[in-house]
Amino acid sequence: MTTLTAPLTDQVRTERLALSERTHLGCLATLAGRRLTLSLRNPRSILLPLATPVLIAVVIAPALAKTAGRVAGIDYMTYLAIGTAALVVPLSCMQAGLGAIVDRKRGAQPDLLAAPVPRSLLVLANLAAALVAAGLQVGALVAFAWLRGATFDASATGVGWFVGAAVSLGVAMYGIAETLANRIGTEEQYVNAIPTLGIAPWFFAGSLFPIHSLPGWIAAIAKILPVTHAVALMRYGVVDPHAADLHAIWGMTNPTVMAALSLAVLAVYAAALTLLAIRVFTKTAVR
Repeated sequence: MTTLTAPLTDQVRTERLALSERTHLGCLATLAGRRLTLSLRNPRSILLPLATPVLIAVVIAPALAKTAGRVAGIDYMTYLAIGTAALVVPLSCMQAGLGAIVDRKRGAQPDLLAAPVPRSLLVLANLAAALVAAGLQVGALVAFAWLRGATFDASATGVGWFVGAAVSLGVAMYGIAETLANRIGTEEQYVNAIPTLGIAPWFFAGSLFPIHSLPGWIAAIAKILPVTHAVALMRYGVVDPHAADLHAIWGMTNPTVMAALSLAVLAVYAAALTLLAIRVFTKTAVR
């Protein structure tokens, strides 16, 4: 007896693809919710990582403002508050990578790997949870700075530039965090890498002072760091319509073009590092 199978029509293919996409989105939401629940189990999980950045924004920055004056027409407290937001994002995402190590060694990751779920979704779910945590911390930082007297002048477009920079930086930094979490064996080794990768670049990114104040060769390196583009784009969005930081990077006169270029740089970093994280995670998971 011969069974004939009719070829799939375009409509059937489209329906199956849509069903698969809905299933994957559901899995992604469930996995992200699980990771977020583990990461933000209590208010301390949000507030403790903010201790140092908030100290900088609401105590150190106002004190320095009394002696530093204005930078590119911006009062120093506001200038440094935005720069500090670019420190919160990498630190939050790097700390999320530490949770990935714990989940691999003592959590549910081995069971999740046995589930019929694409392994890339595990990385993307962790990324989504890390972005939510980082967003809450950046929002808290901006609120504290505003209450302390920082002045923000942002349009809807400006907020879009700010959010785009923060999200792109967060995606890129979590790509680094996830890659390291799957290449480094212990939490102790991972923690030792956080100052080098999460904090050190921030000092050269125009966060504390314009990058043209740096020696020429260091300024050249700073211009290729993702955090430098993020700081410049954040400031352009909410405090500096003249785009002084973007001009220091690109040397152009059109702020919108420079902002688009910096956002493109951040998008390339984000995409490349996320793909690297997925590749490393997939290879590590089969060992």
